[in-house]
Parts: sequence; C-alpha cells; structure tokens
Amino acid sequence: MASTSKRSKYFDNAKFILIFLVVFGHLISPLKEQDGILFTLYTVIFLFHMPAFIFISGYFAKGYKKKGNFLKTIRKVLLPYFIFQMIYSLYYYLNGQEASIKFDFLHPHWSLWFLLSLFFWNLLLYVFARLRWIGFCCAIVLGIAIGFIDHVGSYLSLSRTFVFFPYFLLGYLLNGSQLRKAVRAKYSFPVGVLILIGTLVFLGYSFPHNSVPWLLGDTSYANMGGEEWADGLFRGLQYVLTLIVVFGFLTIIPSNQLKVSVIGERTLYVYLFHGFIIKSLEVIIPDEHLISFSGNYLLLIILSLIICLSLGSYLTKKYTQPLVEFKV
Repeated sequence: MASTSKRSKYFDNAKFILIFLVVFGHLISPLKEQDGILFTLYTVIFLFHMPAFIFISGYFAKGYKKKGNFLKTIRKVLLPYFIFQMIYSLYYYLNGQEASIKFDFLHPHWSLWFLLSLFFWNLLLYVFARLRWIGFCCAIVLGIAIGFIDHVGSYLSLSRTFVFFPYFLLGYLLNGSQLRKAVRAKYSFPVGVLILIGTLVFLGYSFPHNSVPWLLGDTSYANMGGEEWADGLFRGLQYVLTLIVVFGFLTIIPSNQLKVSVIGERTLYVYLFHGFIIKSLEVIIPDEHLISFSGNYLLLIILSLIICLSLGSYLTKKYTQPLVEFKV
C-alpha cells in the first residue's frame, strides 16, 4: 500500500469501489428526488467519492518533477480531455440535446471537468508542493475563497479545481507509511465503519434537499442561494466532514487481490465512457418509465456493476486504448 512505484492492490480495490460509486451516483441522479433512500445514498456518495478519488490521484503524483512528467500529463490527461470534449459535443448533437455541434473547450461537458482539473492540479503542485503543509493551508483558504467570486463556475472548471485541490495536495503530502498507520491502526476499521454508518444516518435525516450544489463544488456561494461570510465557514466544515468520511472509506478497503482489482487499473476507461451509456438511457427511456426504476435498488446496483465490468474489461481497453491512451 505504501509504494507509489509498485502496483498496489489496495489502491486498485479502492479505485474500483470509487468508480462504481461514480457510475451508481450518476445513474441515480435523475431518480434521487423521487426516493428518499436514493437521495441519501446520492448525498453520501457525492460527499466523499470524488474527494477520495482526487486524494488517491494526488498520492500518485509524487513524481511530478521527474523529467518528462509534464509531457506525460499532457498526453494522458489533457489530450483525452480535448478528444472526448469533441466526442461529447458530437454525441449531444446526434441525440438531440444540442441543436448544433459546438466545440467549446472552455466549459467541460458533464464529467470531463475531472480531466481538466487534474491537469491544473498537477500544475499547481509546482507551487504548493514546495510549501508543504503551509501550502495545504493556503489551498484550503483558496478553496473557501473561490466561492465568493460570483461568476466562477464551469469555465475551465475553475471552481472545482480550487474547491477540490486540497484533497489532491493532501494525497501528495502523505507518504505510504503515514497513510498505512492511519488506515491500518488497531481500531481504524471499526471506527471507519462507524463513520460511514453515522454519515448515512446523519445525512439521511438532516441533509437539506437544496444543498446538493455544495457537494458538487462547481459554482459560487451566490449561485447556491446566497453569499454570506458564514458560507466560507460552512465550506471549511465541509472539508473537515469530507476528510473524516474519506478516512472511514479508506479503512474498509481490502489490500488483497480481488477479481475486480483489475478494473481499478482501468478506471479511466469506465469514467470516460460510462456517460454515453447513462445519457443514452435517459434519452431512450421516457421520464415516466425512468422514475419507475427509483425503487428497484438491486437493479440499479447490478446495472452499475455491469457498466463498470464491461467498460473496465480487457476488450474495452484493447479496442479503445488508441483513443484513450494513444497506444496501439
């Protein structure tokens, strides 16, 4: 688990669970308002799944200063962003969601914000990594302060870049030994289970329906209904709560080889392609029939699992690798 050079099944297992939560969260998104259980699951998932993903990405960014790493980041992160931004533009035109084809690279489509922000996070390391924990504190301040800029939003994914950067930087700052001591301590597992159960219960009873945008981090405080100094305090508390839940999640991850561990190596494929399946289902299935799926929890879980297994399969990687990783 401690090594960043040797493939870790711990992180592969964590990434598989997280990519499953990404797919499941996006699948239930149009259904959550019709079902209280789905709404609670949605809020818990979106509270921590991307912060945890971003934390792991930062953990494996420790070689950012190595020769050729910047060009590698462009090839593996920025170029796929441009390619899939064009593909999504064409897709939205073909399925009737857009009246014309618009190649807008400044406003990421749907889940593509992560690639653009990931590129910027790697760039920000050149400044903040040198400052270590002072840099982490500065990243927290910037994440809070960005919400006071009224017009910040999806443009270049600036809001999410700064809101989620502290998780990326924290992952970079922690070494394997520190992380192992935290998540594999004597009482970490039972504490982690209690954290996750407590979060489910707490958000299930107390999370306001109009507060979902806070979990997404993609807009200003003003666009979320108001702009007060207390909003900055609320985001600070959100950082604390999210990190506690991320810790709880990391404590329950097994370190041994599982049959699904290999999917954790191919999460980029699932992330990039699952949107076409989910968006197509939303277009094909009428709204009145789509809502009827809200109570079929097992079906939603199985469908999410099938999407993950199929898009993370060897065949998907074999035939789409030239498009995703520019490898033949």
